[in-house]
Amino acid sequence: MAIAVSGGVDSMTLAFVAHRANPGPQVFHAISPAVPVEATARVERYAGTENWHLNLIDAGEMHDEEYLANPVNRCYFCKTNLYDTVCIATSLVVASGTNMDDLGDYRPGLVAAEEHKVCHPYVELGISKSDLRKIAGRLGLDDLKDLPAAPCLSSRVTTGIAIDGALLPVIDEAERGVRERLQGYLDLKAVRCRIRQTEVAIQIESAQEFDPHAACFIKSIDYVRRLFEEKGFGARVSTIVVEPYRMGSAFLIDTLEVAS
Repeated sequence: MAIAVSGGVDSMTLAFVAHRANPGPQVFHAISPAVPVEATARVERYAGTENWHLNLIDAGEMHDEEYLANPVNRCYFCKTNLYDTVCIATSLVVASGTNMDDLGDYRPGLVAAEEHKVCHPYVELGISKSDLRKIAGRLGLDDLKDLPAAPCLSSRVTTGIAIDGALLPVIDEAERGVRERLQGYLDLKAVRCRIRQTEVAIQIESAQEFDPHAACFIKSIDYVRRLFEEKGFGARVSTIVVEPYRMGSAFLIDTLEVAS
């Protein structure tokens, strides 16, 4: 089979198991401004150590006006471009890392998967996210089993604000920089740099309560402001706030009626 690998625990574990069971699956990873650099580095590292047949592709979503408009069903256009590209490159059955937990969310990318006859081994076997983390642990994939969720960088941009391919790597760099500055102060689980109409929000998920006005956060705000200004996006950071992490808070489901 051919496996679409994002760099997260789901698809990475799937590729690892598939290759160990029957060396020869084709692994496809999309290189894109929307993909965090750490995810691509992780895929390339595993491909080297595990001897995967890795295909690095440009799925072309950054040339798709429907994707760039950032509608509520943006993920449909992302996955359509991805699976179009993979299916042109191979005649093998394409598999994804979708798990049972994903079926409970609004995931328009699953529609694109169905249209391209993509199979979901975890779903076929009733495997949840917690199950596959245990599987990764038993396989000794310690660097994967506790990986936090890492959706594409376009998910940081509020629905309806156009996706700018030049801004996405800046968001990625900002999140990595904030993590570095907060390590030692907090037990971090997630950092998100949310792009809104009138502000940038640095969202923090931590095992501890925190004061968003603490000195470490003031330094993080200064860092993000300087970074955005240096990269030519100074107008975006006239207002920067620090707040608790809220999953999917850039996704405005209220626009669903408009999109449909």
